[in-house]
Amino acid sequence: MFQKKIYGLGLLMAFSFTSAQAQFNIDGQILQRGEFRNGFNRLINETDDPASFIAHRARLQASYKMEGASFYMSIQDVRTWGNTAQIKLTDNFLSVHEAWLEANLSENWKVKLGRQELNYDNFRFLGNLDWALQGRAHDFALVKYEKDAMNFHFGGGYNQDGQALSGNTFTVPNQYKAAQMARYGNVWGDFHFSALFWNDGRQYITTDDTGAILDEGIRYRQTIGLPTLRYQMGNTTFSGYYYHQFGTDVAGRNINAYNASAQISQQVDGEAGTGRRLRITGGFEILSGTPNNDRSENRSYSPLYGTNHLFNGYMDLFFVGGAHENNVGLQDYYLRARYDFNPKFFVQTDGHLFYSDAAVYRASGAGERMDNYFGTELDLSFGYIFNHAISLQGGYSQFLYTDTFEAVQNNGTLKNNQNWAYLMLIFRPTMKNKFIGILL
Repeated sequence: MFQKKIYGLGLLMAFSFTSAQAQFNIDGQILQRGEFRNGFNRLINETDDPASFIAHRARLQASYKMEGASFYMSIQDVRTWGNTAQIKLTDNFLSVHEAWLEANLSENWKVKLGRQELNYDNFRFLGNLDWALQGRAHDFALVKYEKDAMNFHFGGGYNQDGQALSGNTFTVPNQYKAAQMARYGNVWGDFHFSALFWNDGRQYITTDDTGAILDEGIRYRQTIGLPTLRYQMGNTTFSGYYYHQFGTDVAGRNINAYNASAQISQQVDGEAGTGRRLRITGGFEILSGTPNNDRSENRSYSPLYGTNHLFNGYMDLFFVGGAHENNVGLQDYYLRARYDFNPKFFVQTDGHLFYSDAAVYRASGAGERMDNYFGTELDLSFGYIFNHAISLQGGYSQFLYTDTFEAVQNNGTLKNNQNWAYLMLIFRPTMKNKFIGILL
């Protein structure tokens, strides 16, 4: 028996260490998050009770690297405490988050195939949605050219419901049927720059009164942008981005929309060796919208596949999970301040003033135009690192809304008090980023 154990251990060591050119690695992460929701994602009606729960994400991540190729796969369990019985046979909460192969074509060229995260720039348009416990991954083919500070990535995806014998109608909601992208990034001294093109094709279906399909096809929305425009001048950072969208939406309307942002950040360092520092950031973001009395043309910008929780307040009232999509747009004027007491502990405050970008008209009465001011959100966040593997993060947010935003939300008479709070324990022993969902 002892000999069998020694033999098995020898095989495992041989598999892991015999080749200097191949490396197998297993690691993982787990997030445990408790939330109190009293207006999160959609302002709550005065007759509704707040929601509270605990949920988790557990990921098992495995990679195999050899000369000229890398394989990676992550399996995750995402569930709310109590949503399955204690005694159960199976459930639907275990899934594959990523599964891809990356092969080196030459010194500078690579190709990456399979289910993968697309995480670029400041995650405004393409992000892995790390705040959401389920995250986001694309079934995609990506070609990479990387040399020194310059990188050029291009590729695409083509999605179907399954392996059918006939027909190509795609019915999975909120997904592109076909997409193509190209992105270029470079660094010149203290200036960082990137440019992006994304072509997003959505399935449209026209049916008669009986449900029979009369017409179907793909309508494309194009997004071109400058996702990264950043210049570092000592402890001062100037940054911004711009995107423009055109083409046709699923309903067949012409699109003419944009997203623009600019900000300035200043860092003040404390005494050397203490790790203390103060960072203050001020700026604005505009996402164009469509007046609610004229929707003949779609002027509402959509960030599509960004990690939208990072932007426009942490209560996720704008552009998260479909909130405020195809609406009157948004103007966000913000000020953030973060103080690091030491490398392990920080406190951050964020303030937002929100306005509609397009005109808002009352649905009842004479349809007079309303004030553009939506309201104010105040966010307080903190984080503490216990050790290289475990960190604690939490936050509290308060939203002060106006009659205009109450009308846009269209959720009846709202509670006067709209707020949200969370506390999260993070176990990520192999990842540099010990905090999630905070724009620092």
